[in-house]
Amino acid sequence: EAQDNGVGRIGKQHGGVQSRDSVRHQFGCDTLERGDNLTYKHTNAYQNYCDARSESQGLDDAIDDEVLTLLKSYGVTSIELGAQSMCDDVLSLNERGHSATDVVNASNLIKKYNISLGLQMMIGLYGSTPEKDIETAEELISLSPDTVRIYPTITMKDTLLEKYYNDKKYVPYSKETTINTCAEILKMFYDKKINVIRVGLHYSDELVSTSVAGFYHPAFRELCESKMFLDMLINEINKYPQGEFSVIVGNKFISKAIGQKKANIKVLKELGYIVTFKQSDTLKDFQFIIKERGDLCY
Repeated sequence: EAQDNGVGRIGKQHGGVQSRDSVRHQFGCDTLERGDNLTYKHTNAYQNYCDARSESQGLDDAIDDEVLTLLKSYGVTSIELGAQSMCDDVLSLNERGHSATDVVNASNLIKKYNISLGLQMMIGLYGSTPEKDIETAEELISLSPDTVRIYPTITMKDTLLEKYYNDKKYVPYSKETTINTCAEILKMFYDKKINVIRVGLHYSDELVSTSVAGFYHPAFRELCESKMFLDMLINEINKYPQGEFSVIVGNKFISKAIGQKKANIKVLKELGYIVTFKQSDTLKDFQFIIKERGDLCY
């Protein structure tokens, strides 16, 4: 995957352009990375083709019939686009080098060639809001991607975003806003049966040592899915008078249902519901039964 995702390297300059002919016969890698705009996944494709269309170019000229024909001939099976946002003002502020229309056009062209389409988005970018992040998710869903990755924005040292943060021009999302926003977006993708293959950033020593702002957690996905489940449960249990309940969930989902440090149990208690979670061999992730009623809620 593109390693620059989510780390706030706004304005970072990348290397020069190689001609396609100069890299046409360099073979041997399984994944071609193109900064934070493109990822080509393939077998026996030529190495560093991504550099032929440099970071300084946008998706409008990085994806065209010539490129896709060539990639297809080298066995490319999937392409991921680093859309990041579908709001043009956010893309411009973060110097992404492409527009929302570019993402739409590139996505449609990729699907025309029967190549698997992956889309990446970031929440909490400079100039964004939870509402704009939701709008981005809606736009990505409309493109019917095969896979999606969601990254929170992390501000790194020695970047323009750090300067904006220090100047109080950029205010990162809080932990609560980051988790709540991502949980809502996850629900949107899950409801549409879109495969979310990554939520949050991979751990690295550099990420931990050089980040200055933004919420990072190595189990970010679990936190978001736990919040998503809590919202679903509250929506159902609120239909009943306050009191004690048994809620049955799948065996493998019990930790997410309870929440980190029993966070979900505590929230439910504050709402007047004393909940005991029990396990079932038959229920799937996010499915639950409120014992008193006994029906499947999701």
